Amino acid sequence: MNTLGQLFRITSFGESHGKCTGIVVDGCPPGIKIKERDIQKELDKRKPGQSNISTQRKEKDKVEILSGIFNGFTTGAPICLLTQNKDVDSSSYEKMKNLMRPGHADFTAFLKYKGFNDYRGGGRFSGRNTIGFVMAGAIAKKVLKKIKIETLAHTIQIGKLKAKESGLTDIKKNVYQNDLRCADLKSVKKLENLIYRTRQEKDSIGGIIEGIVLNAPTGLGEPIFDTLEGEIAKALFSIPGVKGIEFGLGFKSAEAKGSQNNDFFQIKKRKITTKTNNSGGILGGISNGMPIVVKLAIKPTPSISKKQKTIDVRKGENKLLEIQGRHDPCIVPRAVPVVENMLAVTILDFALRAKIIK
Repeated sequence: MNTLGQLFRITSFGESHGKCTGIVVDGCPPGIKIKERDIQKELDKRKPGQSNISTQRKEKDKVEILSGIFNGFTTGAPICLLTQNKDVDSSSYEKMKNLMRPGHADFTAFLKYKGFNDYRGGGRFSGRNTIGFVMAGAIAKKVLKKIKIETLAHTIQIGKLKAKESGLTDIKKNVYQNDLRCADLKSVKKLENLIYRTRQEKDSIGGIIEGIVLNAPTGLGEPIFDTLEGEIAKALFSIPGVKGIEFGLGFKSAEAKGSQNNDFFQIKKRKITTKTNNSGGILGGISNGMPIVVKLAIKPTPSISKKQKTIDVRKGENKLLEIQGRHDPCIVPRAVPVVENMLAVTILDFALRAKIIK
């Protein structure tokens, strides 16, 4: 399925090397002030070719608003947004179209769609399709701003190297001041150097992104099957390269005792809070008013220059593959704004379902 959400619905379309990629947003309340530059600002955060640690594919990624916004305000009608694919070079993909790239969706897509899938640049399975996620998120952020909900994301680890823990002030201030999208400025250089070394080895590397939702009200989530963390995970797993998600203490909670893992309630300034936030802001699938905290494990970019063993799916033969083209040695930094915006999309859908926004 290409549609996410119930009341705030987004439908993704396009392929990596097709004419365009974009999103249709349905269910956005009317009267929300939206300017083209609001959407472009978010798009520019994930634009390729901005640094030496990303693909050198040069795309302007200029948003085009086709419907749903009139005289600078949302109309309540479906909003159609797209960007044109301009800097497209499919030659290397034509040469290896029958060779299944390890770590990619080539093999599963070939089987599921009986060989009719668009294989150029990964087609429908390319990270380029996250452009639409970001555009939808830009709109969601504008709506959420009305009730002071904010979504953030930042790089906290590359490979085995971890950045130091950062406070909200540094996250808000520093993330988009460096190519790594890291809040700990003192760690940026060493993390970047690890990516550079990996690229020189003709290899790639992964990492971890932390996403945060601030000022989420209590009561978001629809158990049993539409739990808040379940739907957030669904949205975030749509981002190519995400292989693991945890909320709050996450997998470390398996090592803790109940007395260590439990978040003790307290009343502070006439407000019910918890002393810790090991739950990541969610209990029983419902937001509890604390910051929602989620971490994502991002795998290494599968496209690497080293020779790899694979098969020719048409001839049924074992082959060696050496991938050519323009690829990110680490996709973590460019995924940061995507995480931020997909959190906004999901939270807005739940806010509408809870009638917090009408």
